[in-house]
Amino acid sequence: MDGSKFPSLNQAPETIEETEQLVSFLEAQNTFSFPALENGLFPAAIAHESTGYQSIWVRDNIHVAHALNAVGKIEPACKAAATLTDYFIKHRDRFDNIISGKHNATEVMKRPHIRFDGNTLGEIDEKWAHAQNDALGYYLWFYSLLALQGKLTPTHDSIELLAAFVHYFEKIRFWEDADSGHWEEARKVEASSIGTVVSGLLTLKQYLDQSQNWSQLKYGKKLVASEMVDELIQQGQMTLSEILPAESIQADPLLARKYDGALLFLIYPLGLVQGEMAERILEDVRTHLMGDYGIRRYLGDSYWCADYKDMLSEDDRTSDFSEDQASRDKLLKPGQEAQWCIFDSIMSVIYGQRFLDSDKSDDFEKQRFHLERSLNQLTTEECRFGPYLCPESYFLEKGKYIPNDITPLLWTQGNLMMALHQWKQTVNERR
Repeated sequence: MDGSKFPSLNQAPETIEETEQLVSFLEAQNTFSFPALENGLFPAAIAHESTGYQSIWVRDNIHVAHALNAVGKIEPACKAAATLTDYFIKHRDRFDNIISGKHNATEVMKRPHIRFDGNTLGEIDEKWAHAQNDALGYYLWFYSLLALQGKLTPTHDSIELLAAFVHYFEKIRFWEDADSGHWEEARKVEASSIGTVVSGLLTLKQYLDQSQNWSQLKYGKKLVASEMVDELIQQGQMTLSEILPAESIQADPLLARKYDGALLFLIYPLGLVQGEMAERILEDVRTHLMGDYGIRRYLGDSYWCADYKDMLSEDDRTSDFSEDQASRDKLLKPGQEAQWCIFDSIMSVIYGQRFLDSDKSDDFEKQRFHLERSLNQLTTEECRFGPYLCPESYFLEKGKYIPNDITPLLWTQGNLMMALHQWKQTVNERR
């Protein structure tokens, strides 16, 4: 990373003042620009039409909105959450039809759609891997969190929607449901999706306990009992205890996965996995997935593998490969996976929070290490998209790692913003 225009850009700032100067500098470069639609929703990337990332993903919106909320930018976070609620209410029949048995959850296009047209809140008439329990779990978690924090007040319709989420998760038996998960790929039973749903249910329970609103949680005329939510949480936690620290332990070697960056989100922002298990996952990522430029999503990841643009047409690069992943996996040469930029900043936040609790120098040094890696992932003047941007990932093109076409990615921006916010707290503690 060329730090000539800002002396501290190659390394973590030493003081609160330097941290604030760095954040101000990056804000002036539009590094932390989060352009939203009029209704408050965020495109996944500051759109290059060919990538398809101008669409709205539920998951990305929750991660961006959470980052904004975490650094004190409450209004845009709540606006995004409210509009996602409007979207799910508009299409609530997708939940109802599966709960009633009218539609079968094995028909992926019948499930609630997790990618849609943000301007109209309409569904996109395109086959997609909509079996993504993590995306639904993130929504339940974040909406419940904002309600718990008193930053939004649930309405009658939104409370009914939350009840539908609970019944939907019960109907599909989320703890054993094979979904496409964070990376929208081949369906499998994966810990990162199960854990996200558990986090959503736990936070909903916290909100209802605190607000004493259990009597309002009705699906139709039927009350959703706290015991039902407790039982779902227990089912999910039991399955997690069998799978973690792996992502998937299915017998099919093509579906089994020992290491996956998505497990980091169970540590932060969800706070579900802690202690020794969190340490195990962190070390697995550092040992097995960390590269020189970023962190692999998982070993064998063929998305944006080496010379990706030469091997796939513009339309095919971001296509739905969930039912034919093997065809894309054939393009990958071992060790040439894309290295993503959403993970180092999250790891920096995790180690920063641990340091505030432990005061251990090892946690501090790892927080600094991963923050500096995140800063070094910012684009340079030679990037065709411009400098000081947050890429989705770095991939090999003709032997050189460069930012992929999804630059900037708003999810990466949000994570770096949180990492610097956490660093400021650490520096303040060490004064």
